[in-house]
Amino acid sequence: MANKAQPPYLHLAELTASQFLDIWKHFDTDGNGYIEGKELENFFKELETARRGAGVDPTNVAFKEKMKEFMAKFDKNADGRIEMSELAQILPTEENFLLCFRQFVGSSSEFMAAWRRYDTDRSGYIEANELKGFLSDLLKKANRHYDDQKLLEYTQTILKMFDLNGDGKLGLSEMARLLPVQENFLLKFQGIKLTSEQFNAIFTYYDKDGNGYIDEQELEALLKDLYEKNNKEVDTKNLTGYKKSIMALSDGGKLYRTELEIVLCREPML
Repeated sequence: MANKAQPPYLHLAELTASQFLDIWKHFDTDGNGYIEGKELENFFKELETARRGAGVDPTNVAFKEKMKEFMAKFDKNADGRIEMSELAQILPTEENFLLCFRQFVGSSSEFMAAWRRYDTDRSGYIEANELKGFLSDLLKKANRHYDDQKLLEYTQTILKMFDLNGDGKLGLSEMARLLPVQENFLLKFQGIKLTSEQFNAIFTYYDKDGNGYIDEQELEALLKDLYEKNNKEVDTKNLTGYKKSIMALSDGGKLYRTELEIVLCREPML
């Protein structure tokens, strides 16, 4: 791991996947998935220093203007912070595997369908060996050449990025952080995650016929009520998109308890 006292690799013309990860971890000091506030100022200061080959003064008006221009260009969702997928656009990462991922899954529903294909045991997690297959497929689809060693590096890098508890598997919401922000519908549910008890009560209520699954109409009613309950507005277009993404997890239009809890619960139930 790179020395925390020295910002790593910013001077390089091209980064490997693991060097990119070192940079990310160096600046995302609180590990919340964003470079923001003081972290962001430090990142831009070091980036400018690396590019100019000389120190810069963050208190300078010109520095603040340049930083504002930089954020206007790269902070795609204008939330005042840089996330991993935005950093991938800034730094020249070798065979940019993060952008590769984007080409493979252009929408939340494609992502969910791909997830369903690889989460074979419907656990709400992709294990390390499943992840390798997932990445291999996306590299093929993006017409990127890779060898076994490179595939292993990519797999390990993604695991290091998202496997925060070191159990060798990744949750759906963690992997979805690789999606462009505007496509990451899971982020929209962050503020209204349910406990196991709440989820069980809701599932029972909306599974009107008691057949053990939710169909598309029942899901629409559930989502509308969930938003109203949390005083959040939802327009029809967004609702249709969320519904399509969640139904991509379903088994022929039947959304079973295990699939829905992945999206709506704070933690998948055991």
